[in-house]
Amino acid sequence: MKIAIGSDHGGFKMKEEILSYLKEKNIEYYDFGTYAEESCDYPVFAKKVANAVASGEYEKGILFCGTGIGMSIAANKVKGVRSASVTNEYCAEFTRRHNDLNVLCLGGRTVGIEIAKRIVDIFIETPFDGGRHSTRVEMYETNE
Repeated sequence: MKIAIGSDHGGFKMKEEILSYLKEKNIEYYDFGTYAEESCDYPVFAKKVANAVASGEYEKGILFCGTGIGMSIAANKVKGVRSASVTNEYCAEFTRRHNDLNVLCLGGRTVGIEIAKRIVDIFIETPFDGGRHSTRVEMYETNE
């Protein structure tokens, strides 16, 4: 599995910790930036990660900002991306099982690092349930 990673300044520290965590677990990733804590515009990085996932080059993406909400809004503008700001393990599991989440967003200012690591593990390891949920996920891409 290859994971596309990105953050703004608000999520930079958490991103760096999660990159180390992924490296320890031998999970392949690419860091699309930002590469410093200076203020920057989160949509730039959200779009880079979302486009990388939507193109199929990366199976999943993880984005970090202050709350995860701005990144999620920006990422969801890219067709084929299903993104959510996740704050707990239950939501991590069910956004994968029922919504086929492919871009996880985490808040560097709202989620502790140990919970973030567990959320990342759940995001990576939990399969999509398919079935009736597939029909619903397909409806995301239509205006019906």
